[in-house]
Amino acid sequence: MFFIMERGLSWRNFDFLLLGAVILASAFGTVMIRSAIAGNEILQPLIARQVYFAILGVVLIFILASIDYRYWLALYRPIHFVILGFLITLTGFGQTAFGAQRWFQVGVLFLQPTEFAKIVALIVLARYFDVTRNQPRDLRWVFGAIFRAMWIIGLILLQPNLSNVMVLSVILAIMLWVNGIQVRHVVSAALLGVLALGSVIALSVLGVKIPGLQAYQQERIVNFVVPNPDDTFGNRYNVQQALIAVGSGGVFGEGYGHGTQTQLRFLKVRHTDFIFAATSEEFGMTGGVLIILTLGVVVWRCIRAAQKAKDVAGSMLAIGVATLIFFQGAVNIGMNLNLLPVSGLPLPFISYGGSGLTALMIGIGFVESVVMRQREMDF
Repeated sequence: MFFIMERGLSWRNFDFLLLGAVILASAFGTVMIRSAIAGNEILQPLIARQVYFAILGVVLIFILASIDYRYWLALYRPIHFVILGFLITLTGFGQTAFGAQRWFQVGVLFLQPTEFAKIVALIVLARYFDVTRNQPRDLRWVFGAIFRAMWIIGLILLQPNLSNVMVLSVILAIMLWVNGIQVRHVVSAALLGVLALGSVIALSVLGVKIPGLQAYQQERIVNFVVPNPDDTFGNRYNVQQALIAVGSGGVFGEGYGHGTQTQLRFLKVRHTDFIFAATSEEFGMTGGVLIILTLGVVVWRCIRAAQKAKDVAGSMLAIGVATLIFFQGAVNIGMNLNLLPVSGLPLPFISYGGSGLTALMIGIGFVESVVMRQREMDF
């Protein structure tokens, strides 16, 4: 209660537009989850769970907004150690899905520590860039940031969960860029990245096993780069059905609950990875654009919060959340449209997933905390 009753706290700065966009996206996601799993009695309880997690998330937003975000930065070490402990335990004892150890089962709930680890990484990096704001932007500064992020990234890679490793790597890169990394360091990193990516693609196409990558991950790369047109029921099945769903939706869609690919279950994992395709089928291009615009508003308000933040730490928290939502959304939609290889990244606020939704809501709560304590504007 001490934090909640913070003296001088004014709710006039609370970003209700950001909150509204988040609630709209979550509500629309729940509606689409209901349609996507219609007729499946086993998955039916997921609808109520998503609603409960969404309500919990909104409550968390208000609680975290009322607490100064700098308190969490002060507790970064115990928070960091706790999430590392969860990730270490997950690597050895977690439930496996799609070739990776992703969650713990607690009763009827599935806890995915990786989703919360991304938020913890934001806290750790935000504090680092705040503490080092006056240091020279040399290699020591760059490797200092990498060192603080690599513990979480390394443990996630061991699951293995390459998609979330990419998310954290992009967040780290954006934070380094915003904080003034030297151009020559950017060029060097870009060249190494292109070389590494080219090598992974070439070795995967040639059928060479790459240490640290699972066979299914390399198959996804090969199927994207050199797709086999005769592979109708194999690894490209989900992508093909997603493209059919998106195309059949047209401008206004086939109607809620009437999407052929979705309702006849030709489209797999339609309530998680391919929910954008299900939405485009039933609501057409209109529904897809609505999702993109809503997520765009969320990202815009997070960037606005970063601009108004009174310190580097607050700015980095908001930038990190904006990058997380933008990158995950872009990759998921690109995957649904066959513009990017298939990955396990959910569509923010839309796809089913209690841990993912709760973690994102926590991130929005931090952004609201930054907004409520923004610097005084000069007139």
